[in-house]
Amino acid sequence: MNTRQEALEYGLSFPYTYQEAPFHDPNWQLVRVKGSKKAFLWIYERDGFINLNVKVSPAWRDFWRDAFASVIPGWHQNKDNWNTIILDGTVPDDAIRNMIADSYAIVTDSPTRRIYEAVKKMKPFVESTYIPGVLGSIGGFGGMFEPPVQGMEHPILVSGTDGVGTKLKLAFLMDKHDTVGIDCVAMCVNDIACCGAKPLFFLDYIAVGKNYPERIAELVKGIADGCRQAGCALVGGETAEMPGFYPVDEYDMAGFSVGLIDRDKMIDGTKLAAGDVLIGVASSGVHSNGYSLVRKTLGINEKSVQRYISEFGKTLGEELLTPTKIYVKTIQSLIASVDVKAMSHITGGGFYENIPRMLPDNISVSIEKAALPTPGIFKMIQEVGKIPEHDMYNTFNMGAGLVVAVSKEQADKALEAIAAAGETGYIIGECKTGAKEVELW
Repeated sequence: MNTRQEALEYGLSFPYTYQEAPFHDPNWQLVRVKGSKKAFLWIYERDGFINLNVKVSPAWRDFWRDAFASVIPGWHQNKDNWNTIILDGTVPDDAIRNMIADSYAIVTDSPTRRIYEAVKKMKPFVESTYIPGVLGSIGGFGGMFEPPVQGMEHPILVSGTDGVGTKLKLAFLMDKHDTVGIDCVAMCVNDIACCGAKPLFFLDYIAVGKNYPERIAELVKGIADGCRQAGCALVGGETAEMPGFYPVDEYDMAGFSVGLIDRDKMIDGTKLAAGDVLIGVASSGVHSNGYSLVRKTLGINEKSVQRYISEFGKTLGEELLTPTKIYVKTIQSLIASVDVKAMSHITGGGFYENIPRMLPDNISVSIEKAALPTPGIFKMIQEVGKIPEHDMYNTFNMGAGLVVAVSKEQADKALEAIAAAGETGYIIGECKTGAKEVELW
């Protein structure tokens, strides 16, 4: 962008629609008008100055003003809610071009306008997650966070990323979008907390067929709820509108979290020994894994999700949409109370694939299935689908979303710490000499 004339020509490239001008001044030349039923944009030019006039609702007027406050040298409201910005020689050329483009977007039903509206709606949810260390607010090119490394000898950053998977299909069927964000956060922060790290911040990525601002706000509300549960900040994200790639009423979402721990306090399983006790921390249900199998087995559709299940005290859809437990504060309570030797977040792959990830090469585990209460939803899935028991424990959490290993002497104290955090724990097995094998009996 080199000249004011190029900026003006950029405005001229938009389609022409005639409407009555907001004011008549022979010194200003009307060069373009764009209008819709909801709003109008007028572009005037005089001696190298550009005059933008927008008529929108009061809510949009304020948002338009706030969105470009950094480049607006003057602002006033005329009668009939006309809003005028005079872009003079103090405003950079690229800023003029952006103002023209974004003002045009605001007065039309464009993806840009819908993104602005979504950002406005989500901002209070995002800011509700802020903790010490957050720098700035949403809207910049990067989320900034000052990590609390004081007192640490060797601070280590721990990162994790994940998505919600086909559980989202349940949200589509039920038109309920305010809880899957919790799942997105949980799948990331639970993972990084298993090494003892404290999650610091989270970022999300939401891809949609069409940006419905109210729906985006619901999704971000869920993400913010999850961040508050985890004690971390939502410092940024991306909403991508991808027409033709996703159906207009569908979306996908993923997230990314970063945590911090002193290297000497990392929990990596190296201290595990034969005789150590395994504690299963209760899950809230299916969590966020195995939903392709769930949907196929239970014949999930618009009708089946509305079926009331007396055993659950809710509909099948409500049971399956129950958010994933976030165990961060439970883990922090445990670490403050006992010597936690190893932890495993039970996600896709169930017991057989996740528990070995916390074991050293010379340790196996033996687990008593009867010691862990199995939620009714898993019994339903197994019975309806005639799924072998081994496959159930190789796919689902079966009632324990987190498995923790402590010494036998500290087992009772660990259970007390779990209860103090508001969760329920069960002694489900023990460690023994072996080769990273999982035995269920």
